[in-house]
This record gives sequence, structure tokens and C-alpha cells, in this order.
Amino acid sequence: MAIYDLKVKDIKNEDVSLADYKGKVLLIVNTATGCGFTPQYQGLEDLYKKYSDKGLEILDFPCNQFGHQAPGSNEEIQEFCQLKYDTSFKTFAKIDVNGENEDSLYTYLKNEKSGLAGKKIKWNFTKFLVDSEGNVVKRYAPTTEPKDIEKDIVKLLEK
Repeated sequence: MAIYDLKVKDIKNEDVSLADYKGKVLLIVNTATGCGFTPQYQGLEDLYKKYSDKGLEILDFPCNQFGHQAPGSNEEIQEFCQLKYDTSFKTFAKIDVNGENEDSLYTYLKNEKSGLAGKKIKWNFTKFLVDSEGNVVKRYAPTTEPKDIEKDIVKLLEK
């Protein structure tokens, strides 16, 4: 199985094939609107504005599994991000990243790159970097600021 074989849901609960992102460098992030790391939305948007025209896509997957820090509806979460952080990257439907209802995308990502806590996602704003061929190349802890990922993104965009 490859990442491009997977489908995810957008905020209107419509299927989106990850094959739509072939040839793009992806930064996939589980997010929350009420988390101490929520200000990272600004850093994510800065990266997106700087590199989206060069082939970067940021895929935002809200998750309410950690301290119930993403309690709103899909639409409320997207509106919050757009109003507070002026986000323009794609926000998808809220998902589970661990447990029995875990989204298949996160099963795949975690199988490709374990973190310090093993395969389990430890908290909101865990980030996965995927190259333009669909390979999961790196996993970043929630504490890793988006600006600290920039050099890795640039390397992949220059390939």
C-alpha cells in the first residue's frame, strides 16, 4: 500500500483521494484549536505561503483525542483557523489518530515512521513530512516549530 491509495474526508465529509497530491511535498499535521501548540498554525501558514507555489501542501487534520482540545464542528474549526491565523491550506474533517477509530492515513503514517513514544501519536501537532513520491521521510514531535522543518521541506522541494 502507498499513501496515494488512501482516501480522507474533507470538512464536508466528501472523499478526497491522496492521489490528488502526487508530485507534491506534504506536511501532514494533526491539530487542535484549543491547544498550547495552536499558535503553530501561524508557522504552518507562513510555510504554506512561502512554498505552496513550489509544490508544498499542508494537510490539516483536526483531532479531539488529546484533552478534547478540538471540540468544534469541522466548519467551526476551519472558520477559527481562517479568522485567527488566516490559514489558506486545506483543513480536513476531524479524525482519530490513535485507537479503534484511528483513520487509515494515521495507521499508515505511524507504520512508516515511529516516534519517541513508539507508533502512538503523543499529542496534537505531530507532523509527518512526505516527499513528492509519497515516501514518509520524517516525523516531528508536537514541540517542533514549523520554522524548524523548513530546511527539510526545501531539500525535498529542490529534488
